[in-house]
Amino acid sequence: MHETKRRGANVCRSAFRNLFLAAGLSLSGAAVAQIPPSTADVAAYAALHLAAYRGDLPALRQAVMAGGGLEARDGEGRTALHVATHARQSEAMRILVKAGADPRALDGRAYDAITIAAVADDIETMRTALAIGGDPRAITSPYLGTALIAAAHLGHDGVVRELIAAGAPLDHVNNLGWTALIEAVILGNGGPRHVATVKALVAAGARRDLADREGTTPLEHARRRGYAAMVALLQ
Repeated sequence: MHETKRRGANVCRSAFRNLFLAAGLSLSGAAVAQIPPSTADVAAYAALHLAAYRGDLPALRQAVMAGGGLEARDGEGRTALHVATHARQSEAMRILVKAGADPRALDGRAYDAITIAAVADDIETMRTALAIGGDPRAITSPYLGTALIAAAHLGHDGVVRELIAAGAPLDHVNNLGWTALIEAVILGNGGPRHVATVKALVAAGARRDLADREGTTPLEHARRRGYAAMVALLQ
């Protein structure tokens, strides 16, 4: 009986792994679509993007005054603000938005500054993205999710708490049919940070009854995986 149950659980995990990979996601962490600037990208940057990436504030101010094009895009559709966010250059982010850059701009793969920082587990930069006018409720990524879903998937519990406090939607369903709570269970490892993520979502009032497309609730997913601490939170 135990062996049969174990085989069934393995089949379930395999099915979700296949679905996840087919959707273009990485089981090791962040979505494949989340691409920081490469060395080659940086080498090719013109004045505005390069100054934003380096956090060279005098050069950035000069590029802004020269009319460098605040919404100009690199090869991946990233504005200077996105580049500054990837590089954790908070002051550069503030300067860009003060000069007129769109704080809610999406890059070529539909990520905004808040989601970029959330995926990087970078609370301080995410706070800056929120403070300069980013929208914690924005629909982002190729999966039509939110920064909260991305953070929950990765078990970035501190980021999750910040986003909840900022008013991120608790029960948004992405185009895979998953909420932040579901992703924290089925894409997590059941470890302390994913447990803390589930705890934060449940405490904030995330709906535990919202099931995936197969009708499976977060509780049932947690039971199937043997995640006892999550089961206790979700019951």
